[in-house]
Amino acid sequence: MNWETVRAQAQKTGRKMSGMVMPNIGAFIAWGLITALFIPTGWIPNATLSEMVGPMIIYMLPLLIAYTGGKMVHGTRGSVIAVIATMGVIVGTSIPMFIGAMIMGPLAAYLLRLVDRALEGKIKAGFEMLVNNFTMGILGTILAIAGVLAFGPVVEVISDFMGDGVQVIVDAGLLPLASIFIEPAKVLFLNNAINHGVLTPLGIAEAAETGKSIFFMLEANPGPGLGVLLGFWVFGKKGMVKDSAPGAIIIHFFGGIHEIYFPYILMKPILILAVIAGGATGIFVFDIFNVGLVASPSPGSIFAFMAMTPKGNFFGVLAGIAASTAVSFLVASFFIKRDKGIDESDLVEATEQMIDLKGKKGLTTIAFACDAGMGSSAMGASTLRSKFKKAGINVKVIHCSVDEVPLDIKLVVVHKDLILRVQKRVPNAEIITITNFVGAPEYDQLVEKLK
Repeated sequence: MNWETVRAQAQKTGRKMSGMVMPNIGAFIAWGLITALFIPTGWIPNATLSEMVGPMIIYMLPLLIAYTGGKMVHGTRGSVIAVIATMGVIVGTSIPMFIGAMIMGPLAAYLLRLVDRALEGKIKAGFEMLVNNFTMGILGTILAIAGVLAFGPVVEVISDFMGDGVQVIVDAGLLPLASIFIEPAKVLFLNNAINHGVLTPLGIAEAAETGKSIFFMLEANPGPGLGVLLGFWVFGKKGMVKDSAPGAIIIHFFGGIHEIYFPYILMKPILILAVIAGGATGIFVFDIFNVGLVASPSPGSIFAFMAMTPKGNFFGVLAGIAASTAVSFLVASFFIKRDKGIDESDLVEATEQMIDLKGKKGLTTIAFACDAGMGSSAMGASTLRSKFKKAGINVKVIHCSVDEVPLDIKLVVVHKDLILRVQKRVPNAEIITITNFVGAPEYDQLVEKLK
């Protein structure tokens, strides 16, 4: 198995994991705000309102994840049986079952899909609803019982083992070394998989006990990326790279769309050292000040960081972000100043050329798609709408997840790593691929075509 195969499989798994969490980020933020406000050490302690904290983390959040995962696999029927089966896992454990929900939810939906396919065409007319309801009920009962007696306890043992391993790293003071793995994986577009698939469940478990967690900040820290973008803005050679950096800084730091800086590193891979150094520095400072967040800041903007910061932690959180920015900026500047060859062609070459548009008469809607239908797709759709409005083009632009692209869509804009999934979803649609969400030449080329 070569590196590309491993990377592709990791991305596929990561997309599925983040796809279960991302649509429910609002619920996580709500839980975080309730925790920060009403627990005994919160901003406005309230014994009655703080009673929501436990049930939300034990029941609501895992069931939402399971519901979303089940729906991804087998639609509404999949989401319902996912909740039934995951309820068994929750009852069979004594800890928040996020990992269990990520496994049991899709698994239950997949098993029901197999049953439905096996019975397809074999049910007498008029008995479809009866059979469908009973197959779901019987299978759901079996899976719920299995969750209580077997699956839940096994996942709890695995979770405890992982937690103990992480605690050993924390106690040894080695947590900053996590940046060696986190930052390169982010640039390979595995950021959502790492944050929402691994770090967020660990953070929620810790926050449930202590009211905050450093794990929420490891991947989401905007400092390392900000340092690289500042390096290009200050020391980059005049041209597209330097000119696009200020806009990228705003989108990255204030908008929280970290994917915006990935192409800048991909066109000069040595800069991965800058974000690793910045990320490790930030974690080190966070650890020194013993700070954390109450929930995952998503998207990872400075505003989200401040909203999720508990009382008494603001100075340490800001110090960590500032330190990671400074170190990343210094390391990135060293390499950027040494390389006199960075010009417009570097960024253009990092952007895949647009697929020719043809046969677009009567085009009324364009879909901008990404993994979860949030973040980068929302930003890209907004950019296109603005350009279309200025050019007087009356075409609607929507943003959605790759798995929810309308089947009758004629034109889709998507990151190049997702093209195969889009082609599978809408094989007859024209697809425009991009790698850079700011200053992408494909935007203006599309405007000219549609004129």
